[in-house]
Amino acid sequence: MSNAREARLMLRAHRYGALSTLSKKFDGYPFGSITPYLVDHDGSLLILVSTLAEHTKNIGHDPRVSLITHDQRDPRIQIQGRVTVVGKAQPEPNREQAGLRYLRHFPEARTYFGMHDFSFYRIRPVAIRYIGGFGKIHWVDMENYAVAQAEIFAQREEALLAEMNAQQRDVLRQLLQQRHGIAAAVVQAVGLDCDGLDVRCDEQTWRLDFPEAVSSPSQDALAPLKKGG
Repeated sequence: MSNAREARLMLRAHRYGALSTLSKKFDGYPFGSITPYLVDHDGSLLILVSTLAEHTKNIGHDPRVSLITHDQRDPRIQIQGRVTVVGKAQPEPNREQAGLRYLRHFPEARTYFGMHDFSFYRIRPVAIRYIGGFGKIHWVDMENYAVAQAEIFAQREEALLAEMNAQQRDVLRQLLQQRHGIAAAVVQAVGLDCDGLDVRCDEQTWRLDFPEAVSSPSQDALAPLKKGG
């Protein structure tokens, strides 16, 4: 597996990171804040932020940002993997479309989404630093990181998720048990992309990665997981 895909998988598996912006108030000094994010189909990051937040004011002044995330379930801080995204944050014009996907992953943000002073920003990566552990440190090849088939998944994701949740919940429960040791009574698939599937249960999201990236979703979206499971 390429380090570009490993970095993308790690970003997709996590739900928040430390966002660093350049302070408008303090003459460009780095300003850090904890921010939920969602990796979109093309590998860019979506964040939902308030106009009152200091990081939003900083982005308006200078769009250059970085965000670092790590395995939040692993207490071994020094040896666990992490990814740093360096990029530019720009307002996302299609608020409703972004909201459909974002709120499936972060239903607790629905109240914020309904407020007029909250908006989506999209961070488009220009460089990515991936650390997979000791001795596994790379600057990612951004051409390999990019997802050429993103639009296909964006168009078909909602319909395939609805079909999956209506007809294949038993399979989802089995996969969660096999991959994560989770015995869940109620599960819901909330995200489908070229790299795998996001499943929510008990107010947590679990990642089910495909063995390899797929170029387009099949009618049975779980087929790569069944084959690799």
